[in-house]
Amino acid sequence: MNEGLIPKRYAKALYKFACEKGADRGLYRLMGNLGRSFADNPALESTVANPFVGEEEKVSLLKTAASVGLPVSGKETSEISDTKTEEVYGDFLKLLRQNKRLSMAAAIARAYCDIYRKENRIYKVTVVSAKPLDAPERQRLTRLIESHLNGGKMEGSFSTDPELIGGFTVDIDNERLDASVKNELKQLRLKLLKQA
Repeated sequence: MNEGLIPKRYAKALYKFACEKGADRGLYRLMGNLGRSFADNPALESTVANPFVGEEEKVSLLKTAASVGLPVSGKETSEISDTKTEEVYGDFLKLLRQNKRLSMAAAIARAYCDIYRKENRIYKVTVVSAKPLDAPERQRLTRLIESHLNGGKMEGSFSTDPELIGGFTVDIDNERLDASVKNELKQLRLKLLKQA
């Protein structure tokens, strides 16, 4: 069977189960942490796939990896660490263990997050500017992006890249707005080359 199809099926079933239990939002944050743990630690995936590592150790590792980076206090912590979310995640790990699918945990976490974002109209947004944006600029740009999302929610990050020279780029899922000086210079160069 297709390796990409299996994680999507597990993620779809997990999302449905989490919704029934009222733990879908908490599980989304937890699965996001799990996905980031796998991205930040490439050895994690090979460890979970290693047949010489015991299943108890793998389950314990996946529990720890899902809780890495959790906020210490506040509403988000209660959503993630609530009993329903913990039970759903525990049942999910038991199912993966029974079906010998613990090695697919990273792919399932990514697929779950994709499903959750689609169902809740959440868009991944990345803003890269030539210099750090101050608070009013960031708020203005955030409002502009949110108006483009037609009622959708923005889940984003801001970073800087001096190579842009000036301006910014905005990536919304698979769509890009490039308002950088670097891009303007590139377009001008192409135009001049065509005329030559």
